[in-house]
Amino acid sequence: MREYGPKNAKRIAIRMAVLFAAPNLAAVPKSKPDRCHPLKGTRDGQFAVDLEHPFRLVFSPDHDPVARSEDGSIDMSQVTAIKIQEVEDYH
Repeated sequence: MREYGPKNAKRIAIRMAVLFAAPNLAAVPKSKPDRCHPLKGTRDGQFAVDLEHPFRLVFSPDHDPVARSEDGSIDMSQVTAIKIQEVEDYH
């Protein structure tokens, strides 16, 4: 985590602890500072939480198949395992 700087290293550790403690993805706060949110476009099916701007911790559900809601979106209440993809500034 050293490559992302001390502020991001601390935020990565905090966000990972929040993700680990949550019983499912729906329990992860959608507001700041965590701001768990689904991604779109080529990152459809992935989620991110905020780090030190502009970086994000990007992850995806680790389920096969991934549970979907009636509208086709990922049912966050059914996501109980995730796979960390990367730390990135995707903007």
